[in-house]
Amino acid sequence: MTGTTGEQAARIEAAAAELKGLALRDEPIGPKTTYRTGGAAALYVEISGPAALEAVARAVATSGVAVLALGRGSNLLVADSGFAGLCVALAGDYAGLELRDDGLARAGAGVDYPVLARRSAVAGWTGMEWAVGIPGSVGGAVAMNAGGHGAETKDRLVGALVVDLRTGEAAEWSSSALAFSYRHSALHAHHLVLSATYQLAAGDPERAAGAISEIVAWRRAHQPGGRNAGSTFSNPPGDSAGRLIEAAGLKGLRVGSAQVSEKHANFVQSDTNGSADDVFRLISEVRRLVLERLGVELSLELRTVGEFR
Repeated sequence: MTGTTGEQAARIEAAAAELKGLALRDEPIGPKTTYRTGGAAALYVEISGPAALEAVARAVATSGVAVLALGRGSNLLVADSGFAGLCVALAGDYAGLELRDDGLARAGAGVDYPVLARRSAVAGWTGMEWAVGIPGSVGGAVAMNAGGHGAETKDRLVGALVVDLRTGEAAEWSSSALAFSYRHSALHAHHLVLSATYQLAAGDPERAAGAISEIVAWRRAHQPGGRNAGSTFSNPPGDSAGRLIEAAGLKGLRVGSAQVSEKHANFVQSDTNGSADDVFRLISEVRRLVLERLGVELSLELRTVGEFR
């Protein structure tokens, strides 16, 4: 891969040897994100059960290869040069959802957040309606404490089953152990969320469905569709990143195949067949200009992977 060092290449080869017959080589992962642009992972494995999970943990432990967990890719920008490591995705055994009579919902990390929102509401459980507007998976939402519409993952999360890929050991992490803060948790790249448990409240299915419809309508009215990863920058305390970008006169700003959305300034759009590196360059320019014109340094909410030009 472009820019891969000798040490990275050696780790990749060692991991590939452990994952022979299981891992795909040079698998495009940029197209698997909501940006639908960016490069390939040196190795890619879809984990659908314990055997594959054990093999991946063994490969990571013996090789020290860099790891990237890919959910829906809704908060991720992959460089055009790709990712010099092992990308893993969860499916099969890790995509189930159980709603219990006591209001506990146990969701596999591969479950989409909108699915969790809708299915729990239909079953008469409330508290996760806001998640219908989060285009990510349970695993990704736990890792970054995803939130919206005045709520966050930590508000309802009891705990999560997490495996440390360096050791292969799985353990339940309580909500407090996850040490949630704004769009952040205590999890690192070598931690892989397998499932999560939420405490929901009994409610009226029709009222919950109405709340979900209102959230969907609001997002369609105020946020752009197309190729983006949602909010690009975190909101500074007491302010809005979108307001700041708009106040700096940057709505519609374009760099190559990337543009600041005319509909919501905290969304950076990519053209069809666009370049991830163009998106990154535009993000960097927005940060520079907001700091120069307004004196505020914006922090990325978007996660970037790989080496950008």
